[in-house]
Amino acid sequence: MVTVGDREVRITHPDRVLYPARGRSGAVTKADVIDYYRGIAQVLLPHAQLRPVTRKRWPRGVGEESFFEKQLPSSAPAWIDRCTLVHRTHRTTYPLADSEAALAWFGQQAALELHAPQWRHDRPDPGSDAPDTPGAFLADRLVFDLDPGEQTGLADCARVATAIRDLTESNGLTCHPVTSGSKGIHLYVALDRPVVSNDAVDAARQVADEIAGRHPCTVTTTMRKSERHGKVFIDWSQNNGAKTTVAPYSLRGRDRPTVAAPRTWDEIEDPALRQLTFDEVLRRVDEQGDLLAGLVRGPARPSK
Repeated sequence: MVTVGDREVRITHPDRVLYPARGRSGAVTKADVIDYYRGIAQVLLPHAQLRPVTRKRWPRGVGEESFFEKQLPSSAPAWIDRCTLVHRTHRTTYPLADSEAALAWFGQQAALELHAPQWRHDRPDPGSDAPDTPGAFLADRLVFDLDPGEQTGLADCARVATAIRDLTESNGLTCHPVTSGSKGIHLYVALDRPVVSNDAVDAARQVADEIAGRHPCTVTTTMRKSERHGKVFIDWSQNNGAKTTVAPYSLRGRDRPTVAAPRTWDEIEDPALRQLTFDEVLRRVDEQGDLLAGLVRGPARPSK
């Protein structure tokens, strides 16, 4: 058992290697993952607050099979905060990332990636028998996932990111960049007032189509991979109420322990831009705080 705040988290197989290839510092164990999530909790939690967490788990490490898990298992500690979404044919109970102890438990489960929607679950009665309609969830932010196609890379994503920044800022909104920890870049835009997810999808698609229209040779909004060769794909669809994006500061299940890391625009425009690992991100937070702090707003409430 490990004491985290006022909670006891049962840790098993702490020496199990989850990332075999770390580099000079050696492999990364489950204990290292738990230490990271505890160390990053102060800045991660505000961005995951009240958002149902879908976990992507690698129980035997990133070299083995992984799976997504939405339903909170019956073995989960009773103190894990949760919410239940009722759909047309079933209901799913998700955990909420509301504490350092919850993040430690995710690490114990080898849930390397934490995925969350762009809306927050602050309904008065989450256990209602009325079906939830994904399009009616209240989004408090937009997200753009910039994914490089064949023959493109992170530098190409960075150029598209600056174009989206310029367009959104011309409309009075602030765009926050995050290197995804995988291949591309995520851009978050805080909304002044929450909007239903269907409207968020429409707004994000308009921005994406505008950028693709200006740069048809290098940018696409088409999901078909055959259309993405030599182009950066702007995925606007993750604003759909039924979809999720890997959370800021989440680890990624790659060969190395990279992180979805908030960045400055100077870094995005630097030709040497690369993905960051968890130890680098912890040091940056110690030195710079949360570069994504401007994304956090108050409780989501519908506009009248």
